[in-house]
Amino acid sequence: MKLERLISIIYKLLNHDVLSASKLAEEFQVSQRTIYRDIDAICAAGFPVVSYQGTNGGYGMIDGYKMDRTLLGSYDVNTLITVLQGLSTVFEDERVNGTIERLQTIGPEHRTMNLSVDFENLQTDPEALRQLREAITERHVVRFDYINANNERLTRHIEPLRLHFKHRNWYVYGYCRVRQDYREFRLSRMLNFTRTQDIFEPHPEMLNEAAEAAVSEQQQQDQWKEVVLQVKPDALAEVMDQFRQGDKQFHPDGSMTIRIPVHEPLKARWLRSILLSFGSGVEVLEPTELRGVLREALHNTLKLYEEV
Repeated sequence: MKLERLISIIYKLLNHDVLSASKLAEEFQVSQRTIYRDIDAICAAGFPVVSYQGTNGGYGMIDGYKMDRTLLGSYDVNTLITVLQGLSTVFEDERVNGTIERLQTIGPEHRTMNLSVDFENLQTDPEALRQLREAITERHVVRFDYINANNERLTRHIEPLRLHFKHRNWYVYGYCRVRQDYREFRLSRMLNFTRTQDIFEPHPEMLNEAAEAAVSEQQQQDQWKEVVLQVKPDALAEVMDQFRQGDKQFHPDGSMTIRIPVHEPLKARWLRSILLSFGSGVEVLEPTELRGVLREALHNTLKLYEEV
């Protein structure tokens, strides 16, 4: 613990002009006398610490002293700092802040911000996200109610292994004790999240990427279909926000035809919801079966408002 504190103090002195002993003592929750001893140890290790007297006095590194910057280039450092700052806003992790501070000591003195990353998502409970990360680190089983793709509310106990941020949402991947298999759960569908005191050990039959790719190439081709949409000019922005990777063809009248590969499109509820949200701005051209699925969904919706 003392060594970790000494290292942290060194990086803080490198990143600040002057830091008082009282501020350092408060941050590390030790006495000022302990900080004085720590400063003596840092000086003995060869770091040029300077003492400043007066009301705004304290400790700092001698002017011009910098740590070796050859480990990472300025581009690498700036990118790492930006990504870590995005994560720190989500997890409120002091260890991440400490890493940022260490990277700043080897970064350029005048850093220009040309990249910004925001991992925050209003659909995810930030406290559940932080609790999940702790559960993964400490190997705690977690319990929650989950709304699955069939809109069923079921209780799950999982051994969480890792968090994913994809498709603008957070997911947790782990071993589900109910299904006795590895599953992925979307955090926005979780209710009554609890981190239990039950500790788990990793299973020897850990699922890997090779096992996930065991489906034959022919089966994969059968499951993926091309969805073709005709997009009116007033719906271009909405469609491009949702389907950035589609094959786009623009027409003289301002409309667009876009082709999107989708896994089992007739079963994809997410695709149905997105297409219906476009209203009359988008028409499905192919597959024709998907047109029937959307027609039925619209018909069922209209039934709700027949008396209005």
